[in-house]
Amino acid sequence: MTDLDLTTLRAAYDAQLRPGLPDPVPVGARVEQDGPLFRVLGLDHGGLVTYRDLGGLVDAELDALIARQAEVARERGEPVEWKLHGHDEPADLPQRLRAAGFVPQAQESVMVGPVAPLASALPVVPEGVRLREVTTRADLDRIAALETEVWGRDLTGLADGLEREIAADPQAITVVVAEAGETVVSAGWVRYPVGSTFATLWGGSTHPQWRGQGVYRALVTYRARLAGQRDRTLLQVDASDESRPLLGRLGLVPVTSTTPYVYTS
Repeated sequence: MTDLDLTTLRAAYDAQLRPGLPDPVPVGARVEQDGPLFRVLGLDHGGLVTYRDLGGLVDAELDALIARQAEVARERGEPVEWKLHGHDEPADLPQRLRAAGFVPQAQESVMVGPVAPLASALPVVPEGVRLREVTTRADLDRIAALETEVWGRDLTGLADGLEREIAADPQAITVVVAEAGETVVSAGWVRYPVGSTFATLWGGSTHPQWRGQGVYRALVTYRARLAGQRDRTLLQVDASDESRPLLGRLGLVPVTSTTPYVYTS
């Protein structure tokens, strides 16, 4: 792939998927605009700061904008995440965030690729594993329990967020579990942003005992088929270092990076 191709894919990502606001907004959540950026509050945990670009803000004006997001976190008594992309301007934005008390978390790669090759393949799961689309609270609680176990921190709020998102628009998201018997061994969901050629993939955390057996790949393929059925032509994933090589083999390429900068009140 040429640099021109990557530039085109990144431009499509910026134009179609940023700022990435929920549409429709789930019950209990709200979106606030502050200059060039948006705060999404009341989702599953803390607040989220997102934008397409910062409108050329620099120096004191930019520092004031950052400080206001930290103030919101303090007022609400909950963390706020500033979603920083590797190509965001100005170049010193990471330093300014750290100076304001935002702490960088693990960096991920924003990967983009065509739907068609994956949608044409059948998902292959290990013997004894099945894939199933879910919507009930009991299944969402099982997903949250898996995520909590895998990551070693309380992620039970994930079930609330997914439940409200499904209730707001059942056609905007599909949640899929991989089950071995009654045990959820992996789970992922696909979103279909309004007015976009993209489908976006989320989740994919797999129980350690089931890694390396094709479960994650099968979940990606299954969700790509769902995207193809919605006439989506591009997939996007925020990929960890662990999943990036597999996604690369499936035809996705990194177009930028994303790093959560978190302010904890």
